[in-house]
Amino acid sequence: MKIAVAPNAFKGSLTASQAADCIARGLLKAMPDCVVVKVPVADGGDGTARTVADATGGRWLDCAVSDPLGRRVRAGFGLTGDARTAVIEMALASGLALLKPPEQNPFLTSTFGTGELIRAALDLQVDKILVGIGGSATTDGGMGMARALGILFLDERGHELDGTGGTLTRVAHIDAGGLDARLKRVTVEVACDVFNPLFGPTGAARVYGPQKGATPAMVDELDAGLEHLAKVIARDLGVDVSRLPGGGAAGGLGAGLVAFLGGCLCPGAEVVIRVCGLREKLAGCDLVITGEGRLDGQTVFGKAPAGVAKVAGEAGVPVIAICGSLGKDVGRVHEAGIDAFFSALEEPVAEAELPVRGPGMLEQCAEQVGRLLVLGQSRLRGTP
Repeated sequence: MKIAVAPNAFKGSLTASQAADCIARGLLKAMPDCVVVKVPVADGGDGTARTVADATGGRWLDCAVSDPLGRRVRAGFGLTGDARTAVIEMALASGLALLKPPEQNPFLTSTFGTGELIRAALDLQVDKILVGIGGSATTDGGMGMARALGILFLDERGHELDGTGGTLTRVAHIDAGGLDARLKRVTVEVACDVFNPLFGPTGAARVYGPQKGATPAMVDELDAGLEHLAKVIARDLGVDVSRLPGGGAAGGLGAGLVAFLGGCLCPGAEVVIRVCGLREKLAGCDLVITGEGRLDGQTVFGKAPAGVAKVAGEAGVPVIAICGSLGKDVGRVHEAGIDAFFSALEEPVAEAELPVRGPGMLEQCAEQVGRLLVLGQSRLRGTP
């Protein structure tokens, strides 16, 4: 039997690659002759870049970039095994986790460091750049990112603005003449699973601004600034991002990547699974085992296991999911093409214990799944 093992990360305990290793070990205990193909996957969130690098036999590249406040920090990005696609997580350069609570202020933060990661990827002459957006400390409409790549944002007097959220309302003109020319030959895809527009009641500032340190007054100004930026973008660049679904993701970086770099917003799990090469690696497989930390009714909405099941279903390969915990309406995952699911938890486990106990429990669950498969192949068919 040939089995593809394609889990997402188990948050708080295992990366996707570690989870794949655990499942593979468990299966091989029960089925020593089984051929296991490990394809760790992700959905565009934390760990996506390393997961894609691991899944494709690629590598990780470290580089120094600016954090949301302009301080130099170490970050990096993944490169696929064929060296054609760079995978960037904006949170590694422009994420909220990089700031202490007193430092969180979307008037003062920018995505400049994300632009520096993109520039570093361009230095490698890649054909495609995949950007995972989420967990940002910023509400700058992507201006900081664009500045790092050569675009100028000018005020009414022609003075250059620094691209922080506090300067949104002061943008009078956008000069894209200095945009890095290498972007013309590169496809930019954005892993985005939110549909918030750039501005308005459900826009970037009003929905996400408070969690980034914005006061009610700041939220009002940021929202007005993003609406103003959209008008200037439409006038100077000829791109309408005012109603773009997902334009408000990551403080408007979604809109910025579309407007400034010609990017395309795509469902996170779908695009990442494609880059990981799952479809090609399913050739000749009899079964797919996927999973992540929690399986529930929300899994069907763009989560990695549902994405894996979709690809497997198109290939006619059945799917089993192994998760940490089971949540409300978990039966809905059958609608997404997951044929059966199992929880690896032996008993309630404290979150602090998961990194220690999680690997063993996942391996044991996978072994039991393997034993069940052996049972189905032999005794239930009446064979020796």
